[in-house]
Amino acid sequence: MSLPPEKASELKQLIQQQLSKMDVHGRIREILAETIREELAPDQQHLSTEDLIKALRRRGIIDDVMKELNFVTDSVEQELSASPKQPASFDKQSTLKKTNIDPTRRYLYLQVLGGKAFLEHLQEPEPLPGQICSTFTLCLHYRNQRFRSKPVPCACEPDFHDGFLLEVHRENLGDGTRMADSTTMLSISDPIHMVLIKTDIFGTESKVSVGILNIKFEMYPPLNQTLSQEVVNTQLALERQKTAEKERLFLVYAKQWWREYLQIRPSHNSRLVKIFAQDENGINRPVCSYVKPLRAGRLLDTPRQAARFVNVLGYERAPVIGGGGKQEQWCTLLAFLCRNKGDCEDHANLLCSLLLGYGLEAFVCVGTKAKGVPHAWVMTCGTDGTVTFWESLTGHRYIHKPTNPDEPPLAEPPKPLHPYRTVGCVFNHQMFLGNCQPSDAVENCVFDLNDESKWKPMSEEAIKSVCAPGATTSLPPFPPLCASTVDASVTSNEIEMQLRLLVSEHRKDLGLTTVWEDQLSYLLSPALASYEFERTTSISAGNEEFQDAIRRAVPDGHTFKGFPIHFVYRNARRAFATCLRSPFCEEIICCRGDQVRLAVRVRVFTYPESACAVWIMFACKYRSVL
Repeated sequence: MSLPPEKASELKQLIQQQLSKMDVHGRIREILAETIREELAPDQQHLSTEDLIKALRRRGIIDDVMKELNFVTDSVEQELSASPKQPASFDKQSTLKKTNIDPTRRYLYLQVLGGKAFLEHLQEPEPLPGQICSTFTLCLHYRNQRFRSKPVPCACEPDFHDGFLLEVHRENLGDGTRMADSTTMLSISDPIHMVLIKTDIFGTESKVSVGILNIKFEMYPPLNQTLSQEVVNTQLALERQKTAEKERLFLVYAKQWWREYLQIRPSHNSRLVKIFAQDENGINRPVCSYVKPLRAGRLLDTPRQAARFVNVLGYERAPVIGGGGKQEQWCTLLAFLCRNKGDCEDHANLLCSLLLGYGLEAFVCVGTKAKGVPHAWVMTCGTDGTVTFWESLTGHRYIHKPTNPDEPPLAEPPKPLHPYRTVGCVFNHQMFLGNCQPSDAVENCVFDLNDESKWKPMSEEAIKSVCAPGATTSLPPFPPLCASTVDASVTSNEIEMQLRLLVSEHRKDLGLTTVWEDQLSYLLSPALASYEFERTTSISAGNEEFQDAIRRAVPDGHTFKGFPIHFVYRNARRAFATCLRSPFCEEIICCRGDQVRLAVRVRVFTYPESACAVWIMFACKYRSVL
């Protein structure tokens, strides 16, 4: 690979500096004089280049220079990749032990040098060495690159010292063989999206914190020609003006659309038609901007597996401050993935994005479920007209079969299988449609989205003007999914050993001895695998083999009891406390009788973003004395 002229001259200068530092020229002169004096005949005072090279190699001068140059190369590479001594921090799908710098690319080195004004931790004392405490973790996303900082203890002034190497020049911008110059850099308006996550002592609660971070940026390699501040300010002002004008025009259009929607039927005012939603930063954004076709690469293979992944992400309602009803807050995708939990709207937006990535016609539905509770779920429309509802919080799927309100009512109308009561609007990244049918009850609705007498559409051009990728500088881009960093086998073993210890201690407190049977524990594995397979595919398989194995393992006259339970977290003590609240599980753990043998099996199934489905099965066998 040929170096650019400026790089070649820079390399020559480094070599020249090293030669001067080692006084190589002086040593060559000494060896030259010594060789002429000692090795050449008096009548032969001419020394060829080859003779000199041999003399230098024999005395180890060339080896010394090459070693020093290798050392310099490493230090130069380290200097270019990160000016401080801290290495660049990466959280990509494959952990990079060493940062490879492409000399044809331009990089932005972002350093986080501490923080301040995290006032919720103002009164907290500094943690002692080795003490477990709540931590802050900074998550970044820039142009399909994701990074995560090392956790630091929570404090009013957290001690962040991390660096991230962001590649600025990408192939889809201009000529991929040329380095981005200052003019190209000026035209790049992609934001760096940062989310600071606070995780508590138990690793269970995580939320977005508020404070100030000290950030330092460095460009590598430095720009040969820098732009004046006036030019940069003018470009930023133009971008802000362009974004503000697009958002203003869309707001004017949305108000006009809403007035027209209310004129169809006054009762529409009470329907859940949500055009804008507030994100975690308090910014009102069109709901269509929360959805975008998202490809999972090799991480998820099927739409149903994608639904299972979204299902195992934790559910948490948006916090309500003061009185009133449900707090309306939707999360950006990065904040949702970094927290690993969110509200029903966050789950529905992610599932819809994944289903769109799989080529399905998917929409987010906004409406209510039982007792009029606001809710969001996903709908797919098949090419044959089949409408399928996907519940993002459970992974369940329901086929929608509308009832005809003109038909005579049945004596006992069939109870709908799905939990949804009303639907006010549906949307995806390109379309927004308000339900203008006489009844917004889901069981009566016809989901023919092309029929404008039933669904009032928004202009797709208007939606595209503010929601298309790159349409405005205010929209945070969609991050790619990251592979799990959890080792399923190791984590399964750790949780299982902790549960054994907890069960033994609990039985000891009750005055009971504990005898574990490893073979019986092992036989529980197929059942757990079968349960997860059924959750993912809705197909039951392998139950016959499991039952046959258990019958063979339990002698005549003995009784077997088993209790499976499912969690989406990896805290063994918390899971054990939950299991004890079940009378069936408590009966197994506290089993009394003759020849009691206990078994427990844990199986952790990993998904992207380190989300996990944890299956636990407690079992016992004992001799029946009745």
